[in-house]
Amino acid sequence: MKLSKQFPLNALRVFEAAARLGSFTKAGDELGMTQTAVSYQVKLLEENVGEPLFLRRPRQIALTETGERLAPKVTEAFAMLHDAMATARDSVEGTLAISSTHTFASKWLAPRLGSFHLKHPAIAVRFQATSDIIDFAREQIDVGIRWGDGDWPGLTLHRLMGLEFTPMLSPKLAESAGGIREPRDLLKFDLFDAGDIWWKQWFEAAGVTETDLDRRPRNQLGSQAVEADAAIAGHGVAILHPAFYAAEIALGRLYQPFELTRSDGKAYWLAYPENRRNVPKIKAFRNWILEEMKAAGS
Repeated sequence: MKLSKQFPLNALRVFEAAARLGSFTKAGDELGMTQTAVSYQVKLLEENVGEPLFLRRPRQIALTETGERLAPKVTEAFAMLHDAMATARDSVEGTLAISSTHTFASKWLAPRLGSFHLKHPAIAVRFQATSDIIDFAREQIDVGIRWGDGDWPGLTLHRLMGLEFTPMLSPKLAESAGGIREPRDLLKFDLFDAGDIWWKQWFEAAGVTETDLDRRPRNQLGSQAVEADAAIAGHGVAILHPAFYAAEIALGRLYQPFELTRSDGKAYWLAYPENRRNVPKIKAFRNWILEEMKAAGS
C-alpha cells in the first residue's frame, strides 16, 4: 500500500464516515456533502491506495478486505486527532493571558482577581507585567491593560479609569526637613522621576512656576509601583495616584501633604483584537472588569 506525497486527509475523513455509517448518502449528510462528492473523495483515496476500498452494490456498499483493514485504523487516528485538538483547545480557552502595566496589575487587578475566579473558576490567569505596547499578532496575549489616549487602530477598546496624581513621601522623610508646609518644600528632596511631565503639571497647578526640574537627575525606576516603594523607604518623593495607595496612607507608610491633584487626561484601557471580541474567556473578563469599574465608580 503506497501513499502519495500529498496525504489525502479530506478523503480519509470521508472514507471514515462512509465506512462507519455503511452509506455514502449518510456520510454526505453527516459531513454536509452531496453523495456525488462523497463518491468522488472515496475514488481519490482508492486511487491513492491503489485498491478498491468498497464494493458498490445496488443501494448498498460494503468494505473490501483492504477497506476492512484500513477503516479501524483511520477511525482510531481521527479519534486521536480529536482528543489532541480538544486538549489544545481546553488549554487555550482555559487560560487568559493578560498584559498589564506593573502598577495596575499589582495595585488594582491582583487584589480583585478572587472575585473573577469565583465567577469563572475554569479560567486560569497568566500575567505579563510590562510597560511596552504588546503586539497581539506576535505575542500569545488575549487582552491588554494599556495606559494612554486610546488611539490604537484595529483594537476594541474600553476605557477603564483615569488617574489623578499628587506627590507622596514617607512621614519620616517629611519630618526630617521640619515638615512640608508649602509645595515648594518638596524640592528639598529627590523626586521620582523629576523629568516626568506630571511633576511640571502639578507644580504649575500649585503655583510654583520656578523649579529646577530640568536640571535634576532623572531617577527613572520603571513604574509607579516601584517609585512608591522607594518613597516608602524614605529615598525621595513620588508622584502617585492616591486611590492606589489608600492603604499605605492609612497605615502611615505614605504621606500625602497636599489635597491638590491633577490629571493629564489619559486613562487605562482594556484592549484586544476586534476579531476576538466574542471569544468566551475574553467576554468573561471584559464583562467582569467593566462591572468592577462601575461598582468602584471609575
